[in-house]
Amino acid sequence: MISMHSFIICGLTVLAGCQTMGTGTDVPALITNPSAASRAALQNAVNDALHIEVLLAASALTTSSILVIERNPPRSLQNQAPTGRNMDPPIRFYLVLNNSECILVDQRDKSRQLLEDTTCAAE
Repeated sequence: MISMHSFIICGLTVLAGCQTMGTGTDVPALITNPSAASRAALQNAVNDALHIEVLLAASALTTSSILVIERNPPRSLQNQAPTGRNMDPPIRFYLVLNNSECILVDQRDKSRQLLEDTTCAAE
């Protein structure tokens, strides 16, 4: 006969197993039905990650799951780009679908930001 203590331990083990099975895997994704709210969520997530204001296209992450941000070279007083190459590597973000959530992943440190008010589908 199974003791009450053993029954509780088995029950807790099953519950713990269900919680780990509930975590989804990341799937590359695209934003579907972009709206002003979803664009604002993306804009805020990128600005927060970079600690600066950047300009994103309205179609960002709607045709590719990768968002590449290149640094703008500083301009001179005459508003001319300096000669030479910018050697700073571009910054990459990836949009993933995990369960039903759209998550923006920063390639540099793998930090993740949930995009509120955003719907996405597997790429």
